[in-house]
Amino acid sequence: MNNTVLAVTNVTKVFDEGRERVHVLKGITMDVAAGEVVALEGPSGSGKTTLLSIMGCILTPSSGELHVAGVHVRRADEAALREVRRRSIGLVFQQYNLFPALSALENVEYSLNVRGTRGRAAQDEARRVLDRVGLGDRAGFLPRDLSGGQKQRVAIARALAGSPPVLLADEPTANLDTAVGAQILDLFQELAASERRGVLVVTHDPKVRRIASRVVGIRDGLLVGEGTNAEEAAA
Repeated sequence: MNNTVLAVTNVTKVFDEGRERVHVLKGITMDVAAGEVVALEGPSGSGKTTLLSIMGCILTPSSGELHVAGVHVRRADEAALREVRRRSIGLVFQQYNLFPALSALENVEYSLNVRGTRGRAAQDEARRVLDRVGLGDRAGFLPRDLSGGQKQRVAIARALAGSPPVLLADEPTANLDTAVGAQILDLFQELAASERRGVLVVTHDPKVRRIASRVVGIRDGLLVGEGTNAEEAAA
């Protein structure tokens, strides 16, 4: 599709563990379009986190193709690959991964510094994305002074900084209570719809289905089914 921002084609991943070769992914083909939220569901050991890491250009596939924002990643050299990670992908982790000695604003600024934006421009962009996730009044707070939901919003703001077209989230509601988790999911849905980002959420949480455009299942390294929208997936 023309508005595809992320696509994997026949992707495999094999790990060598001693004398064993473990086939974690066995030929995955899927895509994510601008403006949609895709939920990737599967039990522990199904391969979903490995697939997310490949989509985020953290791991290299053993075979197959990966395209991110129009870049054929398998053909990219290391410099081009770094640029894809910096410019095109925002990552949100379950554990937040915030720097404890930096304020919310400074955590987001640091992400922008890594992406090549510094000084006043980085400060202005960091304030903008914190406002976007509803934390403009917490910009000067350290992580220890924020609730779990607020820390996750800072993590999302950091992923949004620099406007990457692809947002990848790994179990983003796992450490949150039901009400706060629902707010985070609503934010993902809004970001996809209003800013035309492609959002992939790896999850065990069935509540993600409520906001998903599609639900994709993965078992034993293979895709096993796909809902066309949140209503059908929840039925």
